Amino acid sequence: MKPVLSGFLVAAVFWFLIFSPWTAGAVNFWLLMFVASGTLALGALWIGRRESTVLYALQRRWIWIGLSSAAILYLVFFLGDSITTWLFDFAAPQISGIYGTKSQASSLLIGILLLLWIGPAEEIFWRGFAQHRLQTKFGPWKGYLLTTAVYALVHIWAFNVMLFVAALVCGLFWGWMFMKFKSVWPCLISHAVWDLTIFVLLPIR
Repeated sequence: MKPVLSGFLVAAVFWFLIFSPWTAGAVNFWLLMFVASGTLALGALWIGRRESTVLYALQRRWIWIGLSSAAILYLVFFLGDSITTWLFDFAAPQISGIYGTKSQASSLLIGILLLLWIGPAEEIFWRGFAQHRLQTKFGPWKGYLLTTAVYALVHIWAFNVMLFVAALVCGLFWGWMFMKFKSVWPCLISHAVWDLTIFVLLPIR
């Protein structure tokens, strides 16, 4: 458990620096996300190198599952945007605030980072490493829920309700995929493609 708890601590520190109102203005969001996600993923791959054969075995069906699940999750967020902005006055400005980070880099660079680095790296750490180990120790459902809770909570530093809810929904979605398919690939592809779509290709704001 020490590697997992250490990883959670490192993630909490990085996400504090990235999102907190005291530090966010002093750092480039995309540069620090690149460093943070890469640090966590590379550490997870090194520590879990003996477990990687099954978790990272690529099957053709993972591609279609990943792509279709990304489309489903995008639809959930598209509809969720309409519903939450109708119900809550704070929703629209908070969602727009999330998209404010796009001013810190070009759309091309953001798209490349999300598709090829940040999205995959997050899944390698959160699902392929943390959830896998917590499920092994506490059982599938407890491990899934514990990982999802931590994944959502590290986003709390932004003090943005919509970001927290988005992280919770995504954590539940990709965590369930990992628990069901027992492979990193479906959620990795889903995360990377969803990130690219919702931030660059078809942003909802």
